[in-house]
Amino acid sequence: MSKKTAPYGSWKSPITTDLIVEGTVGLGGLTWDGDNIYWIEGRPSEAGRSVIVRLTPDNQLNDVTPQSFNARTRVHEYGGGSYTVDQGNVYFSNFVDQRLYQQKIQGKNIPYEVTPEPLTPEGDYRYADGVIDTQNQRLICVREDHTQGGEPVNTIVSINLNNSEDIRVLVEGNDFYAFPRLSPNGNKLSWISWNHPNMPWDGTELWVADVNSEGLLGEKILIAGGLEESIFQPQWSPDGILYFVSDRSNWWNLYRYTGTIEPLHPIAAEFGLPLWVFGMSTYGFSSAEKIICTYSKNGNSYLASLDTKTLQLQDIETPYTAIDGLTVSGNQVLFIGSSPTESSAIVKLNLETGELEVLRRSSQIVLDKGYLSVPQPIEFPTENGKTAYGFFYPPQNKDYQASESEKPPLVVKSHGGPTAATSSSLSLKNQYWTSRGFAVLDVNYGGSTGYGREYRQRLNKSWGIVDVDDCCNGAKYLAEQGLVDGNRMAIAGGSAGGYTTLCALTFKDVFKAGASYYGVSDLEALATDTHKFESRYLDKLIGDYPEEKAIYQQRSPIHYVDQLSCPVIFFQGSEDKIVPPNQAEMMVAALKAKGVTVEYVLFEGEQHGFRKAENIKRAIDGEFGFYAKVFNFQPAK
Repeated sequence: MSKKTAPYGSWKSPITTDLIVEGTVGLGGLTWDGDNIYWIEGRPSEAGRSVIVRLTPDNQLNDVTPQSFNARTRVHEYGGGSYTVDQGNVYFSNFVDQRLYQQKIQGKNIPYEVTPEPLTPEGDYRYADGVIDTQNQRLICVREDHTQGGEPVNTIVSINLNNSEDIRVLVEGNDFYAFPRLSPNGNKLSWISWNHPNMPWDGTELWVADVNSEGLLGEKILIAGGLEESIFQPQWSPDGILYFVSDRSNWWNLYRYTGTIEPLHPIAAEFGLPLWVFGMSTYGFSSAEKIICTYSKNGNSYLASLDTKTLQLQDIETPYTAIDGLTVSGNQVLFIGSSPTESSAIVKLNLETGELEVLRRSSQIVLDKGYLSVPQPIEFPTENGKTAYGFFYPPQNKDYQASESEKPPLVVKSHGGPTAATSSSLSLKNQYWTSRGFAVLDVNYGGSTGYGREYRQRLNKSWGIVDVDDCCNGAKYLAEQGLVDGNRMAIAGGSAGGYTTLCALTFKDVFKAGASYYGVSDLEALATDTHKFESRYLDKLIGDYPEEKAIYQQRSPIHYVDQLSCPVIFFQGSEDKIVPPNQAEMMVAALKAKGVTVEYVLFEGEQHGFRKAENIKRAIDGEFGFYAKVFNFQPAK
């Protein structure tokens, strides 16, 4: 069938927002309990509720979390590590009251009918990243105490499983903790800690202490880390050796501690991740002699096996270019895998047979590949003779083409964090644009992870400069290559990506429109009105506050609205504690007063990031409709 000729942006696409939200769930929190497999599903169709799901060896798939519960913690606001399972008992944080609950579901075929019982007393506490200490019948986890007023206090605590009043502080004195992990015999506890102004990808410390017969900790010994070394995922091998990931070589690589620290397989690749949420995992033990791990290189993920004796790394072939949440049990490996043409799925790998089995897909939608744009990894020149990275998605729709004289409009996507990264995995949101005739550039600007510590540190003292330059130079590079229309380029981003968006629109003259999703417009407000985890983040990214107040003001778009003269649309959650609504509202009011085309969409009840299906749908369609007006094309009906 011959293609219809129609202007870019006006192509009719089967990838609708209904399709994106109705059939999609978020997947994470993979774990084993014997032969049972558990995970978390984030369901937009249930107002973003997080549900623990169990898959039994005979393929019985059941919800564990009853309808009135939401398995989500607010430690660090971003959460993660919201539940743990041990011998058929589930322990989880409930979102509404942040208490820990337990469900004794062993042997139950319909576990959600087992009523959760509160494990922790009422109070303004939050819990995450728990492990079960079977020997002492307790749960060890990170606790965030909001009862004192002012900044909350983080500690590692133990909670008696038979007496919820028996809660002991095991480790205290640092600003933050993560990864409390017990050795196989329960006689040692390891953890990482860090202090303001560091973020966990800047500098953390790895500690170990003996656990005595009363369950208390002996002398705490510093193993590795410091102000300039980021430690990630300490984990004990089956034979009691402590392994961990460190970026001391510039790259997050694997190490172990046996009295001295030994690198396992030095390589210019990343085995670690920025610890935005608890419970992240990039490796696990099949046996004392074999580690199954995932690493990223040049924007793509790889699965591999590492022999702990020969230290040889052997890649394991999979069809996936993004791999997350890896966990191992014997010869079985679980991970979340995705590729440019397949949405994320929970995958089980049998190491003996090499068989890959998809257990659960984030979306049941099967799309004709004729509507899918395959991302092309690109490198492009940026400021100071450096190189930046991204993924370029050309327009793709098997039913349409544009006239030869027309070049496609471009949307540059600026990821959040800013210490994060984008990948080549299938994004229906990106395909929404490309199947309608837009090009998309997903930028891994300086400061992104996946390219080594030095690349991450490009953003230090330079947020609002390096990221903006890289997004602008990526767009200009595509225009110079003749791949996009340089006069119809927009930029969009959420959170930190929203800040990059607003800076690019305010301080540069590259883009003709933009969309800010809960983006920062006033750095001073962010520095003085945000949560503990990020309250000193800007010390590294911008400078000390208030000593360097002038720099904060110089890089805050709110103070330079007179330089912004192109249309902008803002999307915001009313209950966002990370970037409160006043950040967007100040900008909107200033733009309206100036007469610039501006739209503001406030979603009641949403926080930092939208979880409700109707709001996700309205935001995507709203951004597209906004560009249609700005770039003067007629969307398909």
